Amino acid sequence: MSRRGFLLCTIAAVLFGISAPLAARLTDDVPGFSLAGLLYLGAAAAVLPVAGRAVPSAETLHRALGRLSVAVVLGGAIGPVLLAFGLAHATPASSSLLLNLELVFTTIVAAIVFREHIGPRVAAGTVLVLVASVVLGWNGSADLRWGALLIAGACLCWAIDNCVTAALDELAPAHITLAKGLVAGSANLLIGLIVDGTPPLLPAMGALLIGAFGYGISITLWVAGARELGAARGQLVFATAPFVGAVVAWTVLRDDVASAELVALAIAIGGVALVVHSDHGHEHVHEPVIHDHEHRHDDGHHTHTHADGFDGRHQHPHQHVEMRHSHPHVPDIHHRHEHASA
Repeated sequence: MSRRGFLLCTIAAVLFGISAPLAARLTDDVPGFSLAGLLYLGAAAAVLPVAGRAVPSAETLHRALGRLSVAVVLGGAIGPVLLAFGLAHATPASSSLLLNLELVFTTIVAAIVFREHIGPRVAAGTVLVLVASVVLGWNGSADLRWGALLIAGACLCWAIDNCVTAALDELAPAHITLAKGLVAGSANLLIGLIVDGTPPLLPAMGALLIGAFGYGISITLWVAGARELGAARGQLVFATAPFVGAVVAWTVLRDDVASAELVALAIAIGGVALVVHSDHGHEHVHEPVIHDHEHRHDDGHHTHTHADGFDGRHQHPHQHVEMRHSHPHVPDIHHRHEHASA
């Protein structure tokens, strides 16, 4: 697999994992709509300096508008609200581990809807994570079951968002995060202010700060990494986030450690470990395409040249001609071809 993609998704997971239990602590002071809005407005503020360096053209925005709208509505608006209400019904550690359902839904949507190659290792890892989530979510507590259902709904929204944004190569990752933060964050915060009134200042500032790191920087890094790994594999790496969140809840927030959480943690770790070396090799054809993403000229896919001779990592709109070759690969933005069998 792409080491860079793996690293980006891992850092994204750590940031988001830390944010989940911290956000759960704010649910008593900041109602669900306001919390979701503040988290995503914090995300927009974090990426604004980067996104402002290069504004996409009107033609690019027009091509990306449909998919970007899906990402904003499901990933930026509905998903965070479901999570915010779900956090109020589950412990921080349980909430963190239940977020692994996002991996399960992402794998299913990527395979069935987006025809992404999954393979036996990723499929087996997904099953293990699903088992871990069931162990965690069904413990006889009606309140936790409601919380688990709401968090599962958030994970389904983010799964669709993941698959859409992983292939949305017309826009830079920071632009996608900025759109989610500004549009969805503002809408949710406005609803929250109308329904629940103004939240206390200090918790609101805390939500903005958590959103900046746990959502803004995290989402941007994940999108960049998933473009090199594919949505399912990128999300399988990102599934380490709940482990980080659970550890933070147990150590920093001093939550009690439940036996079900430890069992779920062990099972889920085994599932995530299966993603390593899940690439495959065969002869494949690259169709002609024009897109914009970070790349190097020594990866066998970017053969264009620059007038100044620069060939380091950089980003700009570029064109690919048709190419046929064979090498190990994962479903990154250049390898979304069909397979005769999984």
